[in-house]
Amino acid sequence: MTVTAHDTGRQQIVSAIVSALEEVLGQQLTDVTEQTRLFDDLSLDSTSVLGLLMALEDALDMQVDPEGLEQSHLETVGSLAAFIAESR
Repeated sequence: MTVTAHDTGRQQIVSAIVSALEEVLGQQLTDVTEQTRLFDDLSLDSTSVLGLLMALEDALDMQVDPEGLEQSHLETVGSLAAFIAESR
């Protein structure tokens, strides 16, 4: 299997999401995957989502456009990573 720049970039985004989640939730997360559901599995709420997005903006040196953000982008770690990859 060949690792592409796209895969590497996505892995960096997923790693940044996990780190930001750990910062926002105040705990180490060892079993988070792209399938982990942000609200159902990690119990995020609207306040923690704002913290997560701000942490990701800092970590990835980007701006999240709230107008382009939909509920479907916040379902799982993977859907959030896909949204960020498209936004960059």
